[in-house]
Amino acid sequence: MLKKINIVLNLIISSFIGVFVGQGIYIFYDYKTHPSLYEMQSAPWYTSVLVYGIITILVLITAISIKRIIQRKLKGR
Repeated sequence: MLKKINIVLNLIISSFIGVFVGQGIYIFYDYKTHPSLYEMQSAPWYTSVLVYGIITILVLITAISIKRIIQRKLKGR
């Protein structure tokens, strides 16, 4: 059971990293193709990338913490 949870956590970690990178690339591309849309905003164009980055870091810290707990339990067997 713990190995299955470990596999799911690996999937979550890789998915969040992939989504963060893809979203960052898309926002940068959109900014380069439509800069006038971003000039109307009061916040910089990369604000949404920062918000997703913070959320991704929180999820990664949580998942890695759970993975370490699982690894300690698997070694204890």
